[in-house]
Amino acid sequence: MKFTSKVYKLKDAYKKLSVPQFTIVTGLFIICLGTLILSSPLCSSSKVGLWEAFFTSTSAITVTGLTIIDIGNDLNFFGQVFLAFMLLSGGLGLMAITTFLQGFVVKGTKLRTRLDKGKTLDEFGVGGIGRTFQSIAITAIIIISLGAIVLYSFGFVDIQNNWERLWSSIFHSISAYNNAGFSLMSNSLQDYRTNYLVNSVFVFLIVMGGLGWRVIDDIWSHKKSLSYKKLSLHSRLVIRTSLSLILFGSFGFFITESLLNSQFFNDLNLFERLMSSIFETVSARTAGFTNFPISLNSISDTGLLLLMTLMFIGASTGGTGGGIKTTTFIALMAATRSTLRGQKDVIISNRLISDKVILKAVGITVGSLLFVLLMAMLLSTTNTFVKKESFTFLEILFTCISAFATVGFDIGLTSKLNHFGQFILIVGMFVGRLGILLLLSALWQALYKSRIDRQKRIGYPRADLYV
Repeated sequence: MKFTSKVYKLKDAYKKLSVPQFTIVTGLFIICLGTLILSSPLCSSSKVGLWEAFFTSTSAITVTGLTIIDIGNDLNFFGQVFLAFMLLSGGLGLMAITTFLQGFVVKGTKLRTRLDKGKTLDEFGVGGIGRTFQSIAITAIIIISLGAIVLYSFGFVDIQNNWERLWSSIFHSISAYNNAGFSLMSNSLQDYRTNYLVNSVFVFLIVMGGLGWRVIDDIWSHKKSLSYKKLSLHSRLVIRTSLSLILFGSFGFFITESLLNSQFFNDLNLFERLMSSIFETVSARTAGFTNFPISLNSISDTGLLLLMTLMFIGASTGGTGGGIKTTTFIALMAATRSTLRGQKDVIISNRLISDKVILKAVGITVGSLLFVLLMAMLLSTTNTFVKKESFTFLEILFTCISAFATVGFDIGLTSKLNHFGQFILIVGMFVGRLGILLLLSALWQALYKSRIDRQKRIGYPRADLYV
């Protein structure tokens, strides 16, 4: 009876949670469950303890790719399969799983509440409920399968064992589509640096995952007309912004590393340099794969700054990547343009953008910047390194952005942090994946719920502020 009573009390507590609060609790539960399974002898060697499993589980659920273990050697086949399942859950289903679980807990959900959940999913990265979730899964299966077939048949042909080649193709296809960056190879994709096919497949998978289901579904719906103008404003902006960032990033990275004679382009011809620039630029937008070690010695400071900018912007809303999102970036750019022109309204493609969207974009950007700076200050001002090694603030800031934007680029700093330093990265990965506004909303609702209800009924006089 006591156990049953505790279960009902726990269920009642869950009923009182808002969607943001429930999402955070569910995410933490899945991470803890993954930690226990990954640390068990069924999945890993003795090198993987609870802490290593906790870090890896968080990185997998947040589809980041930062790791302090060797995935290919420290995890056995069952551990790698479970890790792939966690990548799918984090990349495609974390928000959807949260909503469906809340539906089971909160019985008698009314239509209005269900619509609010769907809206929440749209805002924080999955796209909706019901038929939408099924479409998301089907789209992912088709694209992942296509990538795995090409990698198995033409890409990873140097792997002699057919079963190993098949599993490597499937795992990397899952990791790339979910913008995770996990690799079964200790040096990521460095062995395939000049392999045009492998690089092209990974670029395709990363871009498809980063665009998001909503854009892919919109393109598929208009496949007969093939008209760019018939796509929704969201799809057109995502495609345009993503393409612009890829072109700008690739060209900028190629120019900076060529002019500054960095090691990144050593022994590469012109075409291989262009291909490598495109790969790193696409991967920087939250994928985390690399075909050459990233460090201050291999990439110039200007190149690192460019990669940090791309990482911070990230993928698109509804995609499997992180960052502040391309739509947030374009909304801020449009607001800046309107301010410079002296316009009162923000116009994009002859469409009026609401003040609510602009305020949300500003909130996401400012909140994200402050959180990343807080992470960097904690790492740089506290004793977070196992050995007293010299790391520049640029390296520390790069790692913090990589964790928060769920990219997974490692500049050699992660494994040299002590548990407190690695815990800062864990928090950054978790907050970055769920969204800074969702976290702040959950905390604000928990601390000031009565104040929120009271403020909804209060009107305030207008005042001018000089900025």
